[in-house]
Amino acid sequence: MKQILALTETLAAVFMLLIALLTTANVLARELFAATIPDWFDGSRLLLAIAMFWGIALATHRGSHISVDILWEHLGAVGRRRLEITVTALCVAFFAPLAWMVWVKVGSTGTQATSDLRLPLIWFYPVAALGATATVLLALHRLAVLWARHLETMKTENHYGS
Repeated sequence: MKQILALTETLAAVFMLLIALLTTANVLARELFAATIPDWFDGSRLLLAIAMFWGIALATHRGSHISVDILWEHLGAVGRRRLEITVTALCVAFFAPLAWMVWVKVGSTGTQATSDLRLPLIWFYPVAALGATATVLLALHRLAVLWARHLETMKTENHYGS
């Protein structure tokens, strides 16, 4: 699992780096040569979509989405575990159809291409769809780990009468 997480982190970071390099190169080209890089806008938004899907996969696995602790602070240990399991299950319920629809979009891309260089979108969309799929798989893994940990804790607490 550590290798999968490392690969996911690397992919998200590489695509963020590519966005930064493309944007920097375009700004320099515009300021120094009064020209823009062809398809820089399409390229940056396609790379951003890819980076976001892979980043969401990491945030989902770590349970580090933006959250409000208004309920968390008032729950005990068992309530917190149950809330964490519920939230992770909701993430799976949301991201599974999202991943499916991204793959549907991949299937309907056809011959669409970027505006300047006519780069086929089919080169970019499957990479984003793999990130969406990784989100679902990592969320399912997190759910299984949380559930197993919850069951083990409940077994231990019941065994000692706590």
